[in-house]
Amino acid sequence: MVQTTENKLADPKSHLVVRNATLADVDAIVALSDRVYTPVDMEAYARSAIVGQINTFPAGQFVVLVGDVVVGYCATFRIGDVALKPHTWVEITGNGFASRHDIRGQWLYGMEVCIDDAYRGYRIGQRLYNERKKLCQSLGLKGVVFAGRMPSLARRIKKFKTVENYVDQVVHKKAKDPVLSFQLRNGFEIIGILKNYLDEDKQSMGYAAHMKWENPKVVKADDKPRKQVGVHAPDVVRVATVQYMQRRITSFSEFIKYIEYFVDVVADYKSDFVVFPELVTLQLLSIEDQELSPYESIEALTKYTPRLKEAFRTMALQYNVNIIAGSHPTRMDNGRIENIAYIFLRDGRMFEQPKIHPTPNEVYWWDIEGGSKLQAIDTDCGPIGVLICYDSEFPELARHLADQGIHFLFVPFCTDERQSYLRVRYSCQARAVENQFYVIMSGNVGNLPNVANMDIQYAQSCILTPCDFAFARDGIAADTTPNVETVAFADLRPESLIMARNSGTVQNLKDRRHDLYRMIWKGDRVSPIKND
Repeated sequence: MVQTTENKLADPKSHLVVRNATLADVDAIVALSDRVYTPVDMEAYARSAIVGQINTFPAGQFVVLVGDVVVGYCATFRIGDVALKPHTWVEITGNGFASRHDIRGQWLYGMEVCIDDAYRGYRIGQRLYNERKKLCQSLGLKGVVFAGRMPSLARRIKKFKTVENYVDQVVHKKAKDPVLSFQLRNGFEIIGILKNYLDEDKQSMGYAAHMKWENPKVVKADDKPRKQVGVHAPDVVRVATVQYMQRRITSFSEFIKYIEYFVDVVADYKSDFVVFPELVTLQLLSIEDQELSPYESIEALTKYTPRLKEAFRTMALQYNVNIIAGSHPTRMDNGRIENIAYIFLRDGRMFEQPKIHPTPNEVYWWDIEGGSKLQAIDTDCGPIGVLICYDSEFPELARHLADQGIHFLFVPFCTDERQSYLRVRYSCQARAVENQFYVIMSGNVGNLPNVANMDIQYAQSCILTPCDFAFARDGIAADTTPNVETVAFADLRPESLIMARNSGTVQNLKDRRHDLYRMIWKGDRVSPIKND
């Protein structure tokens, strides 16, 4: 009897980890393959086969873990152009042992991806395919080749008559196959159909879709060098900013529906990050039939906090996007009211960044107090920082984050008219120049009747860069039309920041006069200044 696993990602303390497989994972991988393949009458992997895969090519095998449970596995090996010719699974993989691994092979062959059914919906397959692409590019290989299953083929063959017609209909989006459609969405192209690829795969009738992905960084021998369009390489981080329309809603689920729409959109564009505006959750107050007092408003918002955390964390996991969820005024356990930015990473971890400097309006209307914690947040794309609106107007805060090594500063903001907005915009551009990092701004548009202090909104969300030759001419990677609900994207290169910091026209971080001045964050241990 096949054992099933319980979905542990429901526990907020758990998160996803993607790493190379080791021999210590072998038994867990075998158990995973048993859970995945026995229900569809296919053989699970023998322990010796998994050992062979890992020992043969350690860099090419990946696992996804939740806690100590292996919930995903990906196996690859290197091979030559024979991978582009007709073959069977037994022939190409050496009966599952990856024994045809060729250290000089110019193609990465994907021989296996299996995912625990209990964790479907968290884009684990996409994460593993991304690891394959990263490995391929790091090794300078031509691309990735594999043969994909078509689990809907057997039950639909009568309708489509032939496997060729079935594949053609899936390619042209007139039919869906849970595996083939996913692979096409991830940039793989069909180069043929393999017959008798894996006879025991009854769902696919033994067929497989022969597919490849070409490494955009490798120039073909018969090609002239050309600019690659739409490439999302490992050294590029794609960010998205949502300029969000505040509108009256009738329920919490309606609010989440609007948020999820944008998360879904940016996920389709393969974004690594998405940021929402400051005070985006004040939209929840429009559910009430009448305007609430400031005290009542905070209490009403606070009651939503647990549901908000759960919903955003689930979206980050399921859509494989790191979410900076704007900010949310909350009554803390000690009775203080703070404006908190919640950051949900796509591996399931969650962080909080309080607003350090509440505006006079926030103090007057909401009795909000400033927080005292400002730390870089480690993500799968490097360390990031978050400053909420007014905080961006204090250079010390951004410099403290720059000293902690961030490359991306996210600034959710909420401003009522153009002058207010420009204070934040100009400050953010200055922070980008001073600290030689990227700044991503996200603001609200629209209005909320019956919600105190949210009468009107002005925003022009944008993605800003330092001003030097390596960046956009005006220091603006992406901009939006003012006061229109929209999304802006940009591909940002951390390597460009490193080059600018070390060899740019100006080198603001390097050229600081540490002998004259320094910034001390209370609680940090700092060595005394020594004058030469």
